[in-house]
Amino acid sequence: MGIFRKKKVFRSYDKENTKPVIRASICTGEQVAGFKDIHTGKIEEVMLIKCPEDLEDFKNMYGIEDEIEKEY
Repeated sequence: MGIFRKKKVFRSYDKENTKPVIRASICTGEQVAGFKDIHTGKIEEVMLIKCPEDLEDFKNMYGIEDEIEKEY
């Protein structure tokens, strides 16, 4: 039965003006995935990364195939 199956949601982002980044805390090790505006440097946080599977979900959700840069 596929009544309660989770739908895959594909989202898009502005590839010309933003780039995917992971903001990592030096103190706590917390990681947040988001998009950095190339012109202003402002980061829009999208989701918390708790395990490698979360990072893969983020990449699949936005169709990102390359490695994502980390910022500390």
